Order: sequence, then C-alpha cells, then structure tokens
Amino acid sequence: MADLADNATPPWRTRVNEASDRFKALPNNKKILLFAALAAVFSVIVGLLILNRTPDYKVLFANLADRDGGQITAALQQMNVPYQIGAGGVISVPSDKVYDVRLKLAAQGLPKAGGVGFELMDNQKFGISQFAEQVNYQRAIEGELARTIEAIGAVESARVHIAIPKQSVFVRDQQQPTASVMLNLYPGRVLDGGQISGILHLVSSSVPNLSARNVTVVDQDGNLLSSQSDVNNAAGLDQRQLGYVHQIESDFVKRIEGILEPIFGKGNVRAQVTANVDFSEVEQTSETFRPNSTPNPSATRSQQIVEKLGSGSSLPGGVPGALSNQPPSAASAPITLPPGAAPGTATLSGQPLGQNGALERQLITNYEVDKTIQHTKLPKGVLKRLSAAVVVNYRLMPDRNGEVKPTPLTAQEIQQINNLVRETMGYNTERGDTLNVVNAAFAGNAPPATLQEKVVDYVSSNATDLVKYVLLAIAVLYLLFGVVRPIVRDVLKPAKSDKGQQPGAAGEEAGGAPGRLLAVAGEEGEAGAAAVEEANLDPRELQRRQYMSNLEAARELVKADPRMAAQIIKEWISSDE
Repeated sequence: MADLADNATPPWRTRVNEASDRFKALPNNKKILLFAALAAVFSVIVGLLILNRTPDYKVLFANLADRDGGQITAALQQMNVPYQIGAGGVISVPSDKVYDVRLKLAAQGLPKAGGVGFELMDNQKFGISQFAEQVNYQRAIEGELARTIEAIGAVESARVHIAIPKQSVFVRDQQQPTASVMLNLYPGRVLDGGQISGILHLVSSSVPNLSARNVTVVDQDGNLLSSQSDVNNAAGLDQRQLGYVHQIESDFVKRIEGILEPIFGKGNVRAQVTANVDFSEVEQTSETFRPNSTPNPSATRSQQIVEKLGSGSSLPGGVPGALSNQPPSAASAPITLPPGAAPGTATLSGQPLGQNGALERQLITNYEVDKTIQHTKLPKGVLKRLSAAVVVNYRLMPDRNGEVKPTPLTAQEIQQINNLVRETMGYNTERGDTLNVVNAAFAGNAPPATLQEKVVDYVSSNATDLVKYVLLAIAVLYLLFGVVRPIVRDVLKPAKSDKGQQPGAAGEEAGGAPGRLLAVAGEEGEAGAAAVEEANLDPRELQRRQYMSNLEAARELVKADPRMAAQIIKEWISSDE
C-alpha cells in the first residue's frame, strides 16, 4: 500500500490532464469562439498601446519657404517617409530616419538656396572681363548678406541690393556706396529697433566705405524700417544701455525673490525693482583760490628793494681802477645811524651809512597765490537711485476648525521682510532709495484642493479620453467575463466534493462516471478492503487505504481496457453535473 501511495499522480497534473481532456471534448464552435475572444482581447490591448504611444519625431528642416516645403513634402511622399508639418515651415520626420532623409534630399538638391553666394566665384570663365568679375563679386556679396539676414528668427526671406559707384581719381568726384534691403517677415512677427540697427550695421560693415546711414531697410508691405532706428538714435536711446538697466533690475529682483522664496514658498513672492542709471559722461575742471596766508609759510614769488641816500651823504667816487674798487677802510669817527637803523647796517652798495647820511628804503615782495586745478571724469552707468516694491502672499494656516485659510502676516514678520530686502538690495538712504513691502492675498489664493476636487477637475478636463477608455475597458471586460470565462470555467471545472468529506467517500457518493469507475475498481479490491476492515485501525486510515486501493484498481482497469475507460470519461465530461 505504501508503494501505491508513492506512485500516486500529483493533483496538479491530474487537473491539467482533466482540463486538456475537457477542452478536446468541446465542440468546434466553442473552440473557435474561445480563440476569437482571446484574439480580440489581445488586439484591443495592442491597439491601446499603439494609440497612446507618441511617435518620436525630430526636426528635418526649419524656416523653409513655401516652394521648398512643397518640394520636400512631395519627395517624402515618394520615399514613403511619414512627416509632420509644424508652424514656421518646420518639417519633422521619425528620429531614426532624419539623417538618411537629409542625405537623400541633398542628393536631389533640396532644399534649394534662396540665392547665390561666393560659390558663384568658383566657376569663373577664362578671359572674363573685369566688369563681369566685379558684377559677380557684387552678386556674391548680396547673396551672402541675404543668407546671413535670413538667419534672424523673424525674417523669412531677404534680398539685398548694393550700389557701388565707380571709383574716381579725383576726391571731389568720389561717391559713397548705398544699399537697400528687402525683408519678408513671418506673419505676426516684427523687428524692434535693435534688430533693425543690427541689420544696418551688418550690411554697412560688409561693404567698404558704406555708412549705416546709406542703408535702407523695408519690409514686404513697403514700410520703411530703417527710420525706426534713426528715431531711436536721435532720441539718444541705446539698446545696450537699456539692456544694462534691465539686467540690473532683473538681478535685484532675483536676489530679493531668492532670499524670500525659501521662507514663503515658490510663487508666493513678487518683486519689482526700478533702477535710475546715469549714462551721461561728465568731464569737470575746477580752479580754486585759497585766501592769503601769513608771509612766513608762503612762497615768495619776487622781491624788490629800493634804497636812496639823503643829501648829506657822499657817494663813492674816484677814478675807476684798483683803488676805487678796494673796500672802504675802518671809520675813524662814530657813525650816526638813521632812526630805526641797527648798527652795522650798510647800503646795498656795501657802503656804511655816514654820520649825516639818510636812507630811504622800499621793499616790495610778491608772494605766490594758492590755486588748485582739478580735472574729474565721471564714469558712465552710475546707479543713482533704486526703487523696490515687494508683495508677499498670505500664509495658509489652519484655523480652530482645522480648515486651511489664508492668514495675513504679523507686523513683526513684515518688518523682518523689510530688513532682509534692504540688506539684499544694498539700501542707501543718501542715494534716495525707496522700498515698499506689502502683504496681500494673491488672486486665486485658495487652500489646496482635496482628493475629490482633484478627481472632479481631472474628469471634467479629460472627459472625452475617459469615455473612450471606459468603452474600451467595457469591451475588454465583456470579452473576458462574458465569453472567455464561461468556456474556461467549463474546461477547468473540478469534480464536486464536500470540504469535510474524504476522497474515497466523495467518489462513491458522486454517482457519476468517476463514481462508477471507482466502483468497478472497488469490486476487484473488496478482498483487500475486507482484510483491512478486520484490523482495528483508525477509520480515517481505513478510508485512505480503501481509496488508494480503489485508485490502483482503476489504473489497472484503464491499462487492461482503455476503451471502456475512455467511454466512462467521455460520459463524465458530457454529463450536466
């Protein structure tokens, strides 16, 4: 009996064999319906995947003219290459075919260039005249300038005409070259003054002796565009200066928002800064005279002394020579000095004053006057004043009931914001800077939406797609549960058995084909079962051994008479139970 238990077939294999036999016993129409349902479900799933898959397209060409775009699309249709046409003459193809398609179109000469450039000089004929060579060179310059101007985003196409006068050996007869530019702009696009000025300087810098004032720019409607640049220049406006001011303001705005957003969250702070920048270039020269100072520290510029002797004095005289040039001898009598004259005072000639002599002395001294000359050149782009305005959103705080509502900031928090912004922008009271911080509720400021509100918003915004997906899901579920499931259930339907009943008893009570099969096998194993019943064993063990004995007898019966076993199984499958 132990050997019979060891050789028993596993339950899962028995179930698989039973399902296989049941499927083979199904009518052909049910088999076809099952396969058709499975194929339909698979097709729907694959279709959904393909439908929701976004093809990876890459730009093939952009900024194409209508004529070039039509020729390229016709060539793509001939090559059976899918394509998409976007705004601005953008043609896109699958990313894995971009380079291959470009090479094939280049072999066909597509897209064609709008004009000729310096490649015109590559095929110069032998013996060409100087005039023809000059004309080709001028055409090449015009074509290259047109290609360069077409690189601007708002320009669809451009044509350049250059008038170069014939050079003359006489200076009075020389004329300046001129140029005209015709622009065809994309619909809805315009050029600002800075771009027009750039085109003017681009053309003037490409032609010798061509001034930007001699370049005329018009659009496809005949509007004179170069006059806008002239108006801006006449008003003293410079795009670089305006860009510098905008950059300063943007930097201050980023600094203010960058220090407040970590505190209040992204999108809860708005700042605007106005910068007053002085671009005037000032040169200043000043000359300063200080008041006269005392003579001692002053520098003497010139000094003049005049001395005159009185009538009683004798001037040196005599015959010119060695004796008259000798210094005077010591006085033999006391000298009477004039009032105020110190002893030993002598005249400028070196002669001492006599007794009866009188001295008239004039002293004229000229001093240097203090003067300071200062030359100052102030830099351009000096920041004169800053004005900043900051708006901070209300905070979302829970109230007593737990509901999140916008709550204004306290006065202390606003003061802290004010101090932070002042330090960030480098607030200077002497410069006249101003700052205004306001706490207000932003438009659309509401507590975060609940899950139910998010679901409602999503359903309302994607109603069409959801209906489509729901219908497809219903179709798939119907195929699965209405068609596939009943057939599979019939194939995989197990034998009926009570949960608390032993396999042997279930087989005997079934009353069907399995019961009859085990009953037949049981008749041959009655002797063994009777012997087991005589032993005082547990009833469960007796039932198990009886079941194993019947099962082994059934196997032997199947081996001995397969036709009868097949007939019994066929009746079992075809039964309504």
